[in-house]
Amino acid sequence: MKTSIQSYLDELRATGGYSALSIKAYTEDLLQFYEFCELNNRSDLKTVTERTVKQFLIKLNGSKLEKSSISRKLSSIRSYFAYLFKKELIDKNLTAYLKNPKVKRKLPEVIPENLYSLLLESISKTEDKNAELHSAIIEMLYGCSLRVSEACNILYKDMDLSSSIVRVLGKGNKTRIVPLGEQSKIIITNYLKGRSTEKNQQYLFLKIDGSRVSPNYVYRFVHKYLSALTDLKKRSPHIFRHSSATHMLNRGADLTAVKEILGHANLSTTQIYTQVSIERLKSVYKQAHPKS
Repeated sequence: MKTSIQSYLDELRATGGYSALSIKAYTEDLLQFYEFCELNNRSDLKTVTERTVKQFLIKLNGSKLEKSSISRKLSSIRSYFAYLFKKELIDKNLTAYLKNPKVKRKLPEVIPENLYSLLLESISKTEDKNAELHSAIIEMLYGCSLRVSEACNILYKDMDLSSSIVRVLGKGNKTRIVPLGEQSKIIITNYLKGRSTEKNQQYLFLKIDGSRVSPNYVYRFVHKYLSALTDLKKRSPHIFRHSSATHMLNRGADLTAVKEILGHANLSTTQIYTQVSIERLKSVYKQAHPKS
């Protein structure tokens, strides 16, 4: 089993369609499953049954692991067994009919709209030499609804200020075009005036020393700035993506258009953001209902 897991992971890397984080997650999930099988004398593929997989899921559930995490691990195992079946290393795909546990989707936490301008203002007042870089990254996370990895990987040539668009490489190496707002263009332009190209001219976002930014670097400064302004539980870069989508929908944006901006494969993923404020509901009612 361990050899086939390594072969499967090598094939995932070779396709180029998976991010480093996805490969890491697959690796951790499958090695955890292998360790469980080994502990129960099931490390030979011939001895693994559907019951083995179910027992592993029961163990995960008993460890109080989140249903979403269990679902992800089952998806990793299911993908692995599909690979084994395709390569004819097993006669039957044991996981083909195993259902994922029902996951209660949590509504994403978002920042208030007025907090965003306060955030940019607080960054501009700091003495950090990378302040304009920080403003530009946060503006891209919020203004273009990007994932932090997408923002870090934007190439300089993919930013087209004259056409007000940016080319983004998303999940599964899928490229999408995202529009740039006027405020975003101003903030990006200010950043570019002082952008260092001492070490790297390929990527858009570079620190003052010319080195490329990483997701961990972005997480640290975003957490610092948000902690100073709010007591929100979530203070990671992803909150800007959640906030951007929610604010657009609250202001009447078309759901399909928001889906394209976010780069979601399915509309059902975008629908989590259809939560609207009671103020907007009242406004729509007053404008449209004859009895209002």
